[in-house]
Amino acid sequence: MQSRNRELWLALVAILVITGLYLLITAWLDDVPPASGLFGHSLGIIGFIFMLMTETLYTIRKRSRSARWGRMSGWLEFHIFTGIVGPYMVLLHSSWKFHGLAGIVTLMTLVVVVSGFIGRYIYTSIPRTLDGVEIEADQIRSQIQSIEVELANRMEAVSHSIQITQPVPKTNTLIPGNLFLSTSDGPGVAESQPPLWGISSQPDGAAQSSPDEQLEQLVKRHEALHRQLTTLAAARRLMALWHTIHIPLGLALFTAAFIHIAAAIYYATLLR
Repeated sequence: MQSRNRELWLALVAILVITGLYLLITAWLDDVPPASGLFGHSLGIIGFIFMLMTETLYTIRKRSRSARWGRMSGWLEFHIFTGIVGPYMVLLHSSWKFHGLAGIVTLMTLVVVVSGFIGRYIYTSIPRTLDGVEIEADQIRSQIQSIEVELANRMEAVSHSIQITQPVPKTNTLIPGNLFLSTSDGPGVAESQPPLWGISSQPDGAAQSSPDEQLEQLVKRHEALHRQLTTLAAARRLMALWHTIHIPLGLALFTAAFIHIAAAIYYATLLR
């Protein structure tokens, strides 16, 4: 299970479990569970509570930045989980009948869920800390500058190493006391000289894999930060536009849902 999509996988598991239970009840009743029945009411009540939690808890936590109530990322995962499972339970509660106010509530629920998925996509395009706090453009520029300094230092070190390891022209030197010519890389016998510190005698690429990987990671991180910096302003504008659409949709949904609940209670209990 990928940690970054954990809430989606958990929501999928919950939906499969609820669907299995729904099919068992359907087989036992030999009919679709009615919305007015015990199981149908349970689906509607629990699903609506989940939707209320989706609408309120994450917003309260987001506005209470100084509170120590867990990381924002964890609250967002819970927000997404309840925002998927709750509407699904409400959909099953409808007994697949979409007329009247109940049908309007169901349709609006689906619209809000789709809007939520769009918002999640926009949200993840904005760089954030582990606590879910947005990273400002100046912070991204600072990270880019730090990586550029590190890349420059590494490239300078590589260039220096290449200069050190350049081969010295071979010369034929007649060593006094010997009756042969010695071919060496400078004065003295090359084999008697210790290897330069930091220069591996292994084949090219054998000992450089780790530095190469680090360099590649730095380059990729540098490119990713540049992309985030160029798209940050656009992503924030999209997020603001999404809020202006999603929040009124949510308010309209809950207004219709409360009217539906009040009407259901009135007709189911007070008129008996």
